Amino acid sequence: MGANNKRKASESPSPPSSDSSTNIANPHKRVCSVGESMSTIIEDEVKETTAESFKGFNPRRYQIEVFKVALRRNTIAVLETGSGKTMIAVMLMKEIGNVMRNNGDNRLIIFMAPTVNLVNQQFEVIKRHTDFKVEEYYGAKGIDEWNAKCWEKEIGTKEVMVMTPQILLDALRNAFITLAMIRLLVFDECHRASGNHPYAKIMKEFYHKSDYKPNIFGMTASPVVRKGVSSIIDCEVQFSELESIMDSQIYTLDGRTELEQLVPSAQETNRYYSANSFPHEALAKKMEDSWAKFDAKVAHFQASPNQFKDTDDTIKAMRKRLYSYHAKILYCLDDLGLICAYEAAQVCMETVRALNNIDGCELSRASFLQCKKFLEEVLDIIKETFPHVTADSFTEENGCLEAIKMGHISPKLYELLQIFHSFEGSKKVLCMIFVERIITAKVIDRFMKKLDFLSYFTVSFLTGGNTSVDALTPKMQKNTLDSFRCGKVNLLFTTDVAEEGIDVHNCSCVIRFDLPKTVRSYVQSRGRARQNDSKYILMIERGNINQRNLLFDIIRSERSVTDTALNRCPDTCTSKEPFCEETKAYFVESTGATVTIDSSVSLIYRYCEKLPGDKYFTPKPIFQCESYGNSYVCTLILPPNAAFQNIEGPESRSSHLSKQLVCLEACKKLHQMGALDDHLLPSIEEPSENDQIKMTKESASGAGTTKRKELHGTSIVRALSGTWAHRPNGGVTLQAYKINFSCDRVGEHYSGFVLLVEATLDDDVANTEVDLYLVDKSVKSSISSYGQVHLDSEQVEKSKLFHEFLFNGLYGKLFVGSKSSGIQRNFLLETKNKSLWNTPTMYLLLPLDLSISSDETLSIDWKVIYACAFVVEFLKKGSLLGAEPCSTSSMGDSALGSTSPSRSNVIQLANNSVQFHNLKDMVVLAIHTGRIYSVLDVKLETSAESPFEESSDMALVYTSFSDYFNKKYGIELRHPGQPLLLLKQSHNPHNLLSSKSRHEGGSINSRAGNTAHDKVQKPQAHVHMPPELLVGVGISINVLKSFYLLPSLMHRLESLLLASQLREEIAYHPSNCHISSLLILEAITTLRCNEDFSLERLELLGDSVLKYAVSCHLFLKYPNKHEGLLSTRRSWAVCNSTLHKLGTYRKLQGYIRDVEFDPRRWTAPGQCSIHPLPCTCGVETSEVPLEDTYASASTSIVIGKACDRGHRWMCSKTIADCVEALIGAYYVGGGLNAALSLLKWLSIDAEVEPLLVDQAMSSAALWSRVPHSKVEEIKSLESKLNYEFSVKGLLLEAVTHASHQELGASYCYQRLEFLGDSVLDLLITNHLFQSHTNIDPGELTDLRSASVNNENFARVAVKHNFQNHLQHASGFLLEQIEEYVKYSGELLDTLKSPPSQGGSKGPKVLGDIVESIAGAILIDSRLDLSTVWGKFKPVLSPIVTPEELDLPPFRELNELCSHHGYFISVKCTSVEQDVVVELGVQLKDVLLVRKGRDRKQKAAKGQAALLLLKDLEERGLSHSRYVSRKQYEHKALDDSVFSKLDTKITLTQEDSVSKEPKSSKKQKMTESMRARASSADISYSECHNLDDSPKKECSPSLTAPVNVSLSTKKGGPRTTLYGLCKKLQWPMPKFHSTEEIARSPVVVSEGPEKKVGFNIFTSKITLHIPNCGVIELGGEPKMDKKSSQDSAALVLLHELAKQGRCVILD
Repeated sequence: MGANNKRKASESPSPPSSDSSTNIANPHKRVCSVGESMSTIIEDEVKETTAESFKGFNPRRYQIEVFKVALRRNTIAVLETGSGKTMIAVMLMKEIGNVMRNNGDNRLIIFMAPTVNLVNQQFEVIKRHTDFKVEEYYGAKGIDEWNAKCWEKEIGTKEVMVMTPQILLDALRNAFITLAMIRLLVFDECHRASGNHPYAKIMKEFYHKSDYKPNIFGMTASPVVRKGVSSIIDCEVQFSELESIMDSQIYTLDGRTELEQLVPSAQETNRYYSANSFPHEALAKKMEDSWAKFDAKVAHFQASPNQFKDTDDTIKAMRKRLYSYHAKILYCLDDLGLICAYEAAQVCMETVRALNNIDGCELSRASFLQCKKFLEEVLDIIKETFPHVTADSFTEENGCLEAIKMGHISPKLYELLQIFHSFEGSKKVLCMIFVERIITAKVIDRFMKKLDFLSYFTVSFLTGGNTSVDALTPKMQKNTLDSFRCGKVNLLFTTDVAEEGIDVHNCSCVIRFDLPKTVRSYVQSRGRARQNDSKYILMIERGNINQRNLLFDIIRSERSVTDTALNRCPDTCTSKEPFCEETKAYFVESTGATVTIDSSVSLIYRYCEKLPGDKYFTPKPIFQCESYGNSYVCTLILPPNAAFQNIEGPESRSSHLSKQLVCLEACKKLHQMGALDDHLLPSIEEPSENDQIKMTKESASGAGTTKRKELHGTSIVRALSGTWAHRPNGGVTLQAYKINFSCDRVGEHYSGFVLLVEATLDDDVANTEVDLYLVDKSVKSSISSYGQVHLDSEQVEKSKLFHEFLFNGLYGKLFVGSKSSGIQRNFLLETKNKSLWNTPTMYLLLPLDLSISSDETLSIDWKVIYACAFVVEFLKKGSLLGAEPCSTSSMGDSALGSTSPSRSNVIQLANNSVQFHNLKDMVVLAIHTGRIYSVLDVKLETSAESPFEESSDMALVYTSFSDYFNKKYGIELRHPGQPLLLLKQSHNPHNLLSSKSRHEGGSINSRAGNTAHDKVQKPQAHVHMPPELLVGVGISINVLKSFYLLPSLMHRLESLLLASQLREEIAYHPSNCHISSLLILEAITTLRCNEDFSLERLELLGDSVLKYAVSCHLFLKYPNKHEGLLSTRRSWAVCNSTLHKLGTYRKLQGYIRDVEFDPRRWTAPGQCSIHPLPCTCGVETSEVPLEDTYASASTSIVIGKACDRGHRWMCSKTIADCVEALIGAYYVGGGLNAALSLLKWLSIDAEVEPLLVDQAMSSAALWSRVPHSKVEEIKSLESKLNYEFSVKGLLLEAVTHASHQELGASYCYQRLEFLGDSVLDLLITNHLFQSHTNIDPGELTDLRSASVNNENFARVAVKHNFQNHLQHASGFLLEQIEEYVKYSGELLDTLKSPPSQGGSKGPKVLGDIVESIAGAILIDSRLDLSTVWGKFKPVLSPIVTPEELDLPPFRELNELCSHHGYFISVKCTSVEQDVVVELGVQLKDVLLVRKGRDRKQKAAKGQAALLLLKDLEERGLSHSRYVSRKQYEHKALDDSVFSKLDTKITLTQEDSVSKEPKSSKKQKMTESMRARASSADISYSECHNLDDSPKKECSPSLTAPVNVSLSTKKGGPRTTLYGLCKKLQWPMPKFHSTEEIARSPVVVSEGPEKKVGFNIFTSKITLHIPNCGVIELGGEPKMDKKSSQDSAALVLLHELAKQGRCVILD
């Protein structure tokens, strides 16, 4: 909410008028007519009581009587506890609720109870007895943080709301609920409606001022709230006050006979005990002296120099705590005896241990230590004085009276034990014992549990849920009460928290161990005894006059209350005027929210609580009151990060009122500035409707996450589209781009080509180079612009035939249909097929005549093109294309030639005769299959009459080659005696774009993660063919070789053109820079593409650029917003959900390349796809609508694979990543201005106006003036930075901590830290990006993480002594800085670089000031990043390099075990206040176990990991960092098996131990690791060798079988096996796969799994079971590698089941 958005508000001590009230903006407003009383409505609507109100409940007569009275008027029902007041309220709610339902009235019924326990109880009753939509509300449910939307949703879906009164009061004040929305208000325990109780405030602030008054029903057992009543008049006054506040009349029953009969009344008895006769003065004196001694020691800390307020407050609190412990022990000593005093000391000791905080400062630890020593000394004093005093030794047989005489127990406690002893005959007794203090309840509870002779009782205690350390949480209270209700607990010791309303029907006895102090307490506690013949026992000290008088006054007061209530006249009892109290308030017209002088102080504190703080500074207001005679004026000072810092209030008659008034003025100003919203709550930043980043009402669920998958289309490359191929007759003029190929192998030549397109390509695409990688060589393809080329109509047609013939012949099919399929066999090019030439992709790739072409000229090889056209014509005429049997003689002599072939020098082909020496490398086409071959050799010793090789399967079926062609194709050879030709078959195209996987003919091995032994050297596919079945194509082998390069080259060219197209849409065209298409292509290419580049590096940089741009914009645009609000806004702007939304809005998803290039699905113009993928998503257009219909979270979705319409599934996060990568690309290519231009195109508001920079500098100059005493200090800091500030106040602000408010500072570094964080992030990331261009993106991320973190900046601060310039007022901070500086000095003496885990961590403040100083320099230099880097690079040096990178120990261990295929077991246990983490790694025959201990689990885990790394290194287990990560990141993209495992460990198929000499990097890592291990404070460490000391739990033979579920789906057996190994801590199994290629089809499997193919995979699996040897098995042959591994895994699982190691579930 902007500061300039002024809210219309009025300061009004009176309620708003009816007109303004009706305009309260709330969609769930519930109204009734103005001035219409609720009782009138009730009387009109309810003529008689309906049976519906009593459904499921048989009310008593008196309940019906009260119910009817409550229907007529606002009523306070005064009835005894247990009389069923709640059920009267339920009847009333049901009656009114039914009337509301019938009339369509949707107002609320609100039931209030003063405690959480009562809310829980009454909610269950209402829920059980009504069909209303009911819910309970109290603070522990986080309702204080609800906004208007939360309340609107709740109000719109509920009919009855059960809540604590503070919840309703806050909701009314914030205008989330208005009285006009409420039909009935029920007040449980309504006697509390007095003073400042929320009941009273609800009535005073809202009810009595409202024109809309809901019906009121109050319930109480005692309407008197004071200790008692002195007279009838006093009683009447209290009644009248309650009635006035509640606007109700008290009603009680005249005839009480039925009530007395039906409501059990406890039999009241007194139990007397003697006064404590044993003198404990000597022992008490020793304790007193001990306390005084330790209090003096703690007080001594207070007198230390340089004392700050926070440490002073801590010492005061510690002294107070010390006194509290002392007082509790003495109280128990006097009241309960020596044993309980000892137990009280034990309780206090446990509290100290629980509160002990080793992360605090030394002063805090020392103070805690003194408390601990005091309690230890007290325990020792008691033991020394009475060595045998324990509750364990106290038994009934050894004489209780003797124990009393010795002072071990007090007579009072003894009497209580006697009462319990009298219960022995009743085992099911439920007794509540009320005590005054929490310590009493705790101590007697502990004491009772140690008494054997009362062990048949189950004991517990119940205390309130206040902020005391002794209090119980609401959940613990509820559990205790539930246990008591159901009888699991017999004796419940409780404070007054259980007095009011707690319903335990079977409670048979209530004991007042400590007497009640008020009438209400007396009546309420007595009412807890609900069972028939129950007892109410008062324990009274003999001869105690005060106790006797107290009880007399209470009993007399109770009778006065009863008599007054019965004898009052209903018509005259409300003579007092209705309550009306005028209070000054601030009212927000738009919502109706109000803040009064009573609530203003708490609102200011709540506002301060929401301001950013840390453990050294808690934001809170400071009040300075000054008196002027009889008046007071208060000045409010808010924290430095508040919207404003100072405000002075008006004069008032008291200091307290002046404090309230200044807070009211502050609330008004905060609201006007936007710091409080229109509901008068601290503003929570939310995107407004006009924010550019909020273009849709709601973000899609999961948008920007990897879990969400979305269906998107693919953008068309417009530059390659055209219409020229469909133009009737006439030539075309096309743009020509020459393509040359150059091989790195000497003597290897490729024919050049020309690309002809209709459009003009961008220069950087038209003149580019692309490297293509073959298995043992690489080819550089160069593209250059040539100009225009004109083709006449004949050339166009011949060129199209050339395209259609060769691309279909090589990568498709020339013949459609076959004899076996029963479909007529036709030549694809028999007739013109316009469908082969689509408008979206229309270009020509034609060969060049290299003998004529040069760099300046271009000559298309028309001879080759026409030769191919001739072959097409030849095939059209050939009768071999029919379905009938034929002989080659039917081709005619004109085709075959008239000369009889001679074996000596001529070979007769189907279309001509060729000399032997001209056959080598000749390109031919088989007329019976349409396949293209190249001739390798002439096999003179063979002919068509020769038999097949004996080893061939063909020899079993066919007698000769002639027989084969005759039977299979129906062809009779004309020249069977000619020698056969040895041919090399054309192969499928390969992906040649990545250097990571090289290919050769017939071998595709592009999947990362294959180990060396998995690769299969495939044999060349050579065939023998009779010459007369071949047609000479007339192209050279070099042209054919170039054709194999074209798919990959054109795919890269298409991608570059797509990137260029995106660049044109962004339309950033500065004169001084150019964003290359290749850079944009990198930004839209994901890791899945498996190329030499991906968006990850640019994404990392773009993330930092975006963060900086948004941070700078927010910092300058919102000068009054604190760091927390700025961070929230930045989070929206840069979060993946927002980036996804912006990216899809700009249709970026269509440009993203998210799958590896599959050449088999690539088609050239004129080519018919033989691998179609029809669209099944139901979207007819190429673009997919942005709807949730086309989104899914299913893990079975295949990512990236596009259908024929271009639709493909994509991870939602990929779009967000691409946005960041594009930002990084523009930053690299054109600097910050280019990146900002892209942000503007994306609709991210990040522009910075120079005027805002001037204003920021002026503001700092005005309110951060440097005091004269600080001038020299500022100069000293400037010299360290080698930078002189033009605005000194910026530097002063940058080094001022918020705690300096205590010393008068009105500014702090938080906003500059927010800015500087993004500045250093960008500068360091850019430095790493530019310095390390060849490292893995993951390693680049680790480098940034190691450089850009608070701990690293803290070390920088200490290195340059920045801490000496820090302005603060915190003793804790000073002490922690001194500790860290000392630690850092010791560390530098032993290590060159600090450990990444363990040891002292620097205070965050040190890192913060480094960032804030960077932000200050940025503002002072007018946003000159180069200046900031110039000054900060020396400060930050040395910046970590890959050789020095030190990973966190557990991550390093995780990667190492991942690389070698071992699992890590993790066990965590608690020892005192520490966490002990045990890590285990099961090697083949050794279980390594190490332990770490620390207060934090992460640190303990790091300690254990350090030791395990050292152990593994000693056993030769190491790996080169990041190698395995690269492999398995790619593997994870393809293998869904591993994603199903519930483990963070990457799985590997290789378990070799590295024997290579360690590199310098590894040696450095090892040295650092050893140093870290030796410096870590490790409490436990052990390494078990199972051969030397076997353990049962480690022996696999003794392990119980593990149940495993087995899925037969692909990947299922491997997933099950990996999970079994993980559970049993076995090393990962290893697979060894082999591939065989058959010359004829092979059938694999039977039934529905039957498959036919040429490639067969067989896998062997090896599993090493610790101490049990190795299992090696083989699987069945399968058609693909993964299925063969599944087969091997399945065989192994069944073998393990036979051995009893697992049980395979059905």
